[in-house]
Amino acid sequence: MITPEIKDFLNSQKLGYVATVSSDGKPNISPKGTIIGWTFDTLAFADIRSPDTLNNLHVCPDVEINVVDPILRKGYLFQGTARIIESGNMYDDILNYYRTSGVKSPVNSIVLVSVSSVSEVISPLYDLGMTQQEIKSKWQKHFAAL
Repeated sequence: MITPEIKDFLNSQKLGYVATVSSDGKPNISPKGTIIGWTFDTLAFADIRSPDTLNNLHVCPDVEINVVDPILRKGYLFQGTARIIESGNMYDDILNYYRTSGVKSPVNSIVLVSVSSVSEVISPLYDLGMTQQEIKSKWQKHFAAL
């Protein structure tokens, strides 16, 4: 499910979005910069500044995670069930991974997501016949102009 290719993709991207639902049924989308593929069927992200996300997950552990390369306009959508950990061997291993990777922020907890499905996210620009290089050039120019 979470292939080595997907793990590499997640490691190369520095921003993804986690969608949860509040106790009153309202959607919540929160940016996360620590989404990693931990095992074949588990993602992880650090709770650095995620009070709404964590509150929502305590009520409803269902989650969607979307990570897209902003230049290539390709990525992945993950659906699954979250579990929050605050201690133990897995917590220590993942925290050590983050520290080794350069995460310096305090980590309050770690969210593990048991992934039930993975699907590709691909821009409709590809449907119009644009090549990956054309799309890459288009968005590199866009971001360079900012």
